[in-house]
Amino acid sequence: MKRQLAMTDPDVQILASLSLGLKGEYIRPREDPWAGSPFAWILTRPSRQRGKIGEQLLAGWCAARDLNVLRSGNSDADRVIEGKRVEIKFSTLWQSGSYTFQQIRDQDYDYLICLGICPLDAHAWIFAKRAIPFGKLKHQHGGSRGRDTWWLTFKPDQPPVWLRKGGGRLADVHKILARFRTKNRS
Repeated sequence: MKRQLAMTDPDVQILASLSLGLKGEYIRPREDPWAGSPFAWILTRPSRQRGKIGEQLLAGWCAARDLNVLRSGNSDADRVIEGKRVEIKFSTLWQSGSYTFQQIRDQDYDYLICLGICPLDAHAWIFAKRAIPFGKLKHQHGGSRGRDTWWLTFKPDQPPVWLRKGGGRLADVHKILARFRTKNRS
């Protein structure tokens, strides 16, 4: 059951009323591309939770599209989809109009899926780990601790050349994942 929040202190009620009046001076729905988005709540979560939410969204989408999805059993991959170990990276669209997929590591997985969410759209790319040009990616952290963690930033309509064959639309990623199922049943 959802807990109801109630403001009983009259002074807090005054502040809340003033706050709502001021909100229009600072936040204009037409200027906030996330206003009214079913994904807007994700922006309120810390980055670690956002990653988990992205994994859950992708796993749920795969299940809804009749793909076999299991937890991987260790932290090197997030899920096993149609028999392939898959690492999932998630990003919401930044104000710059780009996605930034973080914490990419060279671990024990077969494929990397990048899921990007816009206010009213979604994008996805899948590619084999062996195709990731780690040498061309930016290290996420400086110093010795950052040598094994990369990130990937690009605009949804301008993915890196090596990424273009791997999707863009969720339907494209589904076609690739469905081919895994066909190979597994052969």
